Amino acid sequence: MPEPAMLELSGVTKEYRVGGQTVRALDGISLRIEPGEFTSIIGPSGSGKSTLLHLLGALDTPDAGSIRFQGAEIGSLDDERQSEFRRHRVGFIFQFFNLLPTLTAWENVAIPKLLDGTGLRKAKPRALELLDLVGLSDRAGHRPAELSGGQMQRVAVARAMIMDPPLILADEPTGNLDSKTGASILELLGEIAGSGNSVVMVTHDMGAVAYCDRVITLRDGRIGANDPAERSVTA
Repeated sequence: MPEPAMLELSGVTKEYRVGGQTVRALDGISLRIEPGEFTSIIGPSGSGKSTLLHLLGALDTPDAGSIRFQGAEIGSLDDERQSEFRRHRVGFIFQFFNLLPTLTAWENVAIPKLLDGTGLRKAKPRALELLDLVGLSDRAGHRPAELSGGQMQRVAVARAMIMDPPLILADEPTGNLDSKTGASILELLGEIAGSGNSVVMVTHDMGAVAYCDRVITLRDGRIGANDPAERSVTA
């Protein structure tokens, strides 16, 4: 029996009310995202990229259509089950890092464990292991103000992985980084996908597409293209 897709969307539609008018942010989206795939979602502002990412992470629900995660429907989960899904199945990476300034790097990484009821002492070994994985073992005791932008984003990547989620969702993860630092983050995300996780990234940076396995282009809430990425990254 074939392995189910990490994510499978069928006829997904999402509408919002804006200024008394109905705006269709997504219009009948259908796609599959496979395990171990690094996928980028691109398109102009207002094309539906952020809406799609929110639906994939169960931050919102579709008005029509189906969203299946590893074969199970997630598009109609109630609030409690949505929250449980986000805690255990999805790691989120944001453009602005969202680190707590009073906590050290390893404590920031451990936050999802704490929210899930794991004590700080039990969470620390895994947090330190992940900081080592992202190349920050020597910064574990530093607070965000003592870290560079690239280092803070690496802390955010480690935090996204602390619950061992099969799906990583990244919203403009290189948006606040210089090109060299951004490239290192993209390489890291590629390595995460290479280990069997699925990574889905929304980006305006066309250079980032070269690090991905596939690029999905959204236009006016519809998929305009869904193609393998042309890898042009050189060592």
